[in-house]
Amino acid sequence: MKILFENKNIAIFSIAMLVWAVWFALLGIQPALNHVAENWQITITMVFGSMIAGGTSIGGGAVAFPVFTKLLQIPPYEAKVFSLAIQSVGMGAATLAIILTRIQVEWRVILWGSLGGIFGVWFGLGILAPLLPPPVIKMSFTMMLTSFAITLLILNRTGLPHRHETMPKWGMHEKTVIFFAGLLGGIMSGMVGNGIDIFVFAVMVLLFRMCEKVSTPTSVVLMAFNAMAGFALQTFVINDFTPPAMHYWYAAIPVVVIGAPLGAMFCNSLSRQTIANILISLIFIEFMTSLILIPLNPLVIYSSLSILVVFSMINYLMYRTRTYEQLAVVNNN
Repeated sequence: MKILFENKNIAIFSIAMLVWAVWFALLGIQPALNHVAENWQITITMVFGSMIAGGTSIGGGAVAFPVFTKLLQIPPYEAKVFSLAIQSVGMGAATLAIILTRIQVEWRVILWGSLGGIFGVWFGLGILAPLLPPPVIKMSFTMMLTSFAITLLILNRTGLPHRHETMPKWGMHEKTVIFFAGLLGGIMSGMVGNGIDIFVFAVMVLLFRMCEKVSTPTSVVLMAFNAMAGFALQTFVINDFTPPAMHYWYAAIPVVVIGAPLGAMFCNSLSRQTIANILISLIFIEFMTSLILIPLNPLVIYSSLSILVVFSMINYLMYRTRTYEQLAVVNNN
């Protein structure tokens, strides 16, 4: 098994063949192909969205959400439902590829982040999402991303040479921090369809000074489990997996099981600096498209500015914390 999956292409091909076989078996060959033909815009969008989802910590929403809601005129709520549904497949496939090809992840972070994320995604889906206007939720998420990108840019320009490949310390304090990062990220995932990946990624990189090459696949695996939990809640408890979202899901499945693992493999071949630069660029695109596409009424503006200030302060405090940076220097000497 280890020898077989030394070849990354074989791993991706095997995962795709398995999912395609199930896809054809459940839908039938002709109906499955009809879903792709009737929703080809969704399929093409998710080719790019799935590669970003598998290769970065911001998920495929940076591509999918503006295309879905503005170009394809899909309601924001259906776009969010679809997001969790398709990530449960695409990022699940990326997770299998990460495991089979032995890409390094931090499993302790995944475990404790998932524990918080399960509670968070259920709270976000079941309680907060119905109460808050979608533009407020989406723009708040964009501002949170923007605050992280600014901090990451500053951190990289300082030229810090030492980064951890595993958690520098693992006690109750670190477990608690990761749990609450997962909780907050899960709440955001429940409201916009993704979020736990970037929340935990930010804590790993800014506070614990972990390398982006390890933090990125860790966040992908974490988002996969969170998406599965949210998708299960939507399907079996809330019962809001609408027929249109289901048809979009059927049309996207055959491409995301290739795109997401490819994104994960591509990310693993890059340097940590390149990964950081790609992430900052994608967040900038997310910021610009949100400004253009989201109606900026007073409520959206004030809530967005508040989120930007709060998360900038949090990120700055994590950036200024030198405890784990000093451990990095000690561990690398």
